[in-house]
Amino acid sequence: MAKSVSDDVLDAALAEIATSTRMTACALEPTTYTEAITTNMLADVDLTIGLGNGDFTVSDEGTGRKVTITQQSAVDIDTNGTADHIALVDVTNTSLQYVTTCSDQALSDTGTVTFPAWTIAIAGPSA
Repeated sequence: MAKSVSDDVLDAALAEIATSTRMTACALEPTTYTEAITTNMLADVDLTIGLGNGDFTVSDEGTGRKVTITQQSAVDIDTNGTADHIALVDVTNTSLQYVTTCSDQALSDTGTVTFPAWTIAIAGPSA
């Protein structure tokens, strides 16, 4: 018997991620909202929320769906350190929405950093 899931179900999860209002570059993995926006944060940028309305675009990903977060260029660096994680947070609800790793990058508070476009994918069920 085959398995399936509606795109609407997967898009609902991606829509929640797209409520993220800020993206941060962090030194060490943030496990809480506070770590993502203060303790571990090296740089941050505000995002425009909503699927297809700004910084989040949803599309097909094989048998599933994905959301792409647009590139954010020339973001001011707030603190010196080595960024190894990216976090998405919702500052309205003070929640840590999503954390991922990134290639280690040394950041200096006298410069800027570019967050390249990246995706979060949710696969559909396998047969």
